[in-house]
Amino acid sequence: MHVITRIEELRKELSELEGAAPTAKDLMRGVCQLLHERMLKYSWVGFYMLEPGAKPPVLILGEFVGAMTPHTRIPLNQGICGSAASSGKTIVVDDVSKDPRYLACSLETKSEIVVPIFVSGQVVGELDIDSHFPAAFATEDQNLIQYCAEIVGRKLEKTALRA
Repeated sequence: MHVITRIEELRKELSELEGAAPTAKDLMRGVCQLLHERMLKYSWVGFYMLEPGAKPPVLILGEFVGAMTPHTRIPLNQGICGSAASSGKTIVVDDVSKDPRYLACSLETKSEIVVPIFVSGQVVGELDIDSHFPAAFATEDQNLIQYCAEIVGRKLEKTALRA
Protein backbone atom coordinates (compact mmCIF):
# COMPACT_ATOMS: atom_id res chain seq x y z
CA MET A 1 0.00 0.00 0.00
CA HIS A 2 1.25 3.47 -0.83
CA VAL A 3 2.51 5.49 2.17
CA ILE A 4 0.13 8.42 1.55
CA THR A 5 -2.89 6.08 1.34
CA ARG A 6 -1.86 4.34 4.55
CA ILE A 7 -1.47 7.70 6.30
CA GLU A 8 -4.89 8.87 5.05
CA GLU A 9 -6.49 5.68 6.40
CA LEU A 10 -4.65 6.12 9.70
CA ARG A 11 -5.83 9.74 10.01
CA LYS A 12 -9.42 8.52 9.59
CA GLU A 13 -8.92 5.91 12.35
CA LEU A 14 -7.33 8.53 14.59
CA SER A 15 -10.27 10.87 14.04
CA GLU A 16 -12.66 8.05 15.00
CA LEU A 17 -10.54 7.30 18.06
CA GLU A 18 -10.71 10.97 19.09
CA GLY A 19 -14.51 10.77 19.15
CA ALA A 20 -14.66 7.36 20.85
CA ALA A 21 -11.97 7.75 23.56
CA PRO A 22 -13.64 8.67 26.87
CA THR A 23 -10.55 10.42 28.27
CA ALA A 24 -7.38 12.11 27.01
CA LYS A 25 -5.36 9.28 28.56
CA ASP A 26 -7.37 6.72 26.58
CA LEU A 27 -6.82 8.76 23.42
CA MET A 28 -3.06 8.97 24.07
CA ARG A 29 -2.88 5.22 24.67
CA GLY A 30 -4.76 4.58 21.41
CA VAL A 31 -2.58 7.00 19.44
CA CYS A 32 0.56 5.25 20.70
CA GLN A 33 -0.78 1.82 19.78
CA LEU A 34 -2.01 2.83 16.32
CA LEU A 35 1.17 4.66 15.35
CA HIS A 36 3.44 1.91 16.67
CA GLU A 37 1.47 -0.87 14.95
CA ARG A 38 0.79 0.84 11.61
CA MET A 39 3.92 2.88 11.03
CA LEU A 40 6.54 0.15 11.09
CA LYS A 41 9.48 2.54 11.13
CA TYR A 42 8.23 4.08 14.43
CA SER A 43 10.10 2.04 17.05
CA TRP A 44 9.05 4.05 20.13
CA VAL A 45 5.95 6.24 20.45
CA GLY A 46 5.16 8.12 23.63
CA PHE A 47 3.80 11.19 25.33
CA TYR A 48 5.58 13.43 27.79
CA MET A 49 3.36 15.84 29.70
CA LEU A 50 4.36 18.87 31.75
CA GLU A 51 4.02 18.16 35.45
CA PRO A 52 1.44 20.64 36.80
CA GLY A 53 3.02 23.20 39.11
CA ALA A 54 6.55 21.78 38.94
CA LYS A 55 9.27 24.37 39.56
CA PRO A 56 11.38 24.22 37.47
CA PRO A 57 9.10 22.79 34.76
CA VAL A 58 9.61 19.10 33.97
CA LEU A 59 8.19 16.66 31.43
CA ILE A 60 6.83 13.39 32.84
CA LEU A 61 6.60 10.20 30.78
CA GLY A 62 2.99 9.28 30.11
CA GLU A 63 1.47 6.72 27.76
CA PHE A 64 3.98 5.00 25.47
CA VAL A 65 4.58 1.89 23.37
CA GLY A 66 8.10 0.54 22.95
CA ALA A 67 11.04 -0.30 25.15
CA MET A 68 11.21 1.16 28.66
CA THR A 69 13.19 4.38 28.80
CA PRO A 70 15.40 5.70 31.61
CA HIS A 71 14.11 9.18 30.78
CA THR A 72 10.87 9.34 32.78
CA ARG A 73 11.44 12.96 33.87
CA ILE A 74 13.01 15.49 31.50
CA PRO A 75 13.74 19.10 32.54
CA LEU A 76 12.80 21.66 29.88
CA ASN A 77 16.44 22.62 29.42
CA GLN A 78 17.48 19.06 28.44
CA GLY A 79 17.24 16.94 25.33
CA ILE A 80 15.28 17.24 22.13
CA CYS A 81 12.08 16.80 24.17
CA GLY A 82 12.95 19.70 26.43
CA SER A 83 13.85 21.85 23.41
CA ALA A 84 10.53 21.15 21.66
CA ALA A 85 8.50 21.89 24.80
CA SER A 86 10.48 25.07 25.49
CA SER A 87 10.25 26.41 21.93
CA GLY A 88 6.73 25.20 21.15
CA LYS A 89 8.02 23.99 17.78
CA THR A 90 8.22 20.57 16.14
CA ILE A 91 11.77 19.23 16.04
CA VAL A 92 12.84 16.59 13.51
CA VAL A 93 16.29 15.06 13.92
CA ASP A 94 17.39 12.91 10.97
CA ASP A 95 20.53 11.63 12.76
CA VAL A 96 20.48 11.71 16.56
CA SER A 97 24.21 10.95 16.73
CA LYS A 98 24.86 14.40 15.26
CA ASP A 99 22.56 16.34 17.62
CA PRO A 100 24.18 17.25 20.96
CA ARG A 101 20.73 17.65 22.57
CA TYR A 102 19.86 13.97 22.10
CA LEU A 103 19.38 12.04 25.37
CA ALA A 104 20.30 8.48 24.43
CA CYS A 105 17.56 6.00 25.26
CA SER A 106 18.54 3.25 22.86
CA LEU A 107 21.65 2.60 20.80
CA GLU A 108 19.31 1.53 17.99
CA THR A 109 17.60 4.94 17.72
CA LYS A 110 18.73 6.77 14.59
CA SER A 111 16.14 9.55 14.20
CA GLU A 112 13.50 11.32 16.29
CA ILE A 113 10.57 13.70 15.99
CA VAL A 114 9.02 15.65 18.86
CA VAL A 115 5.75 17.57 18.41
CA PRO A 116 4.41 19.90 21.14
CA ILE A 117 0.81 19.58 22.34
CA PHE A 118 -1.08 22.81 23.00
CA VAL A 119 -4.10 23.61 25.18
CA SER A 120 -5.40 27.19 25.01
CA GLY A 121 -2.21 28.27 23.25
CA GLN A 122 0.11 26.85 25.93
CA VAL A 123 2.42 23.84 25.61
CA VAL A 124 1.18 21.09 27.96
CA GLY A 125 3.20 18.17 26.63
CA GLU A 126 4.45 16.50 23.50
CA LEU A 127 4.37 13.44 21.31
CA ASP A 128 7.84 11.90 20.93
CA ILE A 129 8.66 9.24 18.33
CA ASP A 130 11.96 7.44 17.77
CA SER A 131 12.97 5.34 14.79
CA HIS A 132 15.69 2.76 14.21
CA PHE A 133 16.03 4.24 10.70
CA PRO A 134 17.89 7.45 9.84
CA ALA A 135 15.79 10.30 8.43
CA ALA A 136 12.59 8.34 9.09
CA PHE A 137 10.27 11.35 9.37
CA ALA A 138 9.30 12.82 6.00
CA THR A 139 6.83 15.69 5.55
CA GLU A 140 3.84 13.31 5.51
CA ASP A 141 5.03 11.77 8.80
CA GLN A 142 5.42 15.19 10.37
CA ASN A 143 1.90 16.17 9.24
CA LEU A 144 0.46 12.93 10.67
CA ILE A 145 2.23 13.33 14.01
CA GLN A 146 1.21 16.99 14.27
CA TYR A 147 -2.39 15.89 13.62
CA CYS A 148 -2.07 13.41 16.52
CA ALA A 149 -0.81 16.19 18.80
CA GLU A 150 -3.72 18.41 17.71
CA ILE A 151 -6.40 15.81 18.51
CA VAL A 152 -4.84 15.13 21.92
CA GLY A 153 -4.72 18.89 22.60
CA ARG A 154 -8.42 19.19 21.68
CA LYS A 155 -9.33 16.28 23.99
CA LEU A 156 -7.31 17.78 26.84
CA GLU A 157 -8.95 21.15 26.29
CA LYS A 158 -12.46 19.60 26.37
CA THR A 159 -11.54 17.74 29.54
CA ALA A 160 -10.27 20.94 31.17
CA LEU A 161 -13.47 22.77 30.27
CA ARG A 162 -15.53 20.06 32.03
CA ALA A 163 -13.37 20.07 35.17
